Amino acid sequence: MSKTSKIAYLLISSIFFIMFDCYFSNLILANMQNLPENPVLDLYFVQNTGAAFSILQNSKIFLILFSIAALLGIIIYLIKHIKRASVISIFWVSLLIAGIFCNTCERIEYGFVRDFFKLNFIDFPVFNISDIFINISVFAIVIIIIKNEIISRRINRRKKN
Repeated sequence: MSKTSKIAYLLISSIFFIMFDCYFSNLILANMQNLPENPVLDLYFVQNTGAAFSILQNSKIFLILFSIAALLGIIIYLIKHIKRASVISIFWVSLLIAGIFCNTCERIEYGFVRDFFKLNFIDFPVFNISDIFINISVFAIVIIIIKNEIISRRINRRKKN
């Protein structure tokens, strides 16, 4: 895949995930009372003025600036290394970009992030679709990095022998 194709893929998939997040977040929040009860997951609206697990409460400006810096850093790094990036890596990075972008937009627009998923089987903070995107993509990216490091070490060992 060419560099231009990879950049287009990053852009298109990021936009898709952003639209998915925005559409379904608004749909869920508009219909919270009409959805059936579930033993695993409840819908419970929370205005989260902090970051993950409610750290940095009421640090709106810092969190916005940090998120924008993170987005720029991720995008610049990926564009610089786009030739070496696999399509699957670009997929996960686009999911990460969408999650960070949507939470940042909510923080700018509302002054907080709209969280609404509450797990009933464990004591866990209320979260949203963007949080799911961020956590899943970070996990996948870490796995990819570890896998690539293991492969790189094996290749280096073979070269030495």
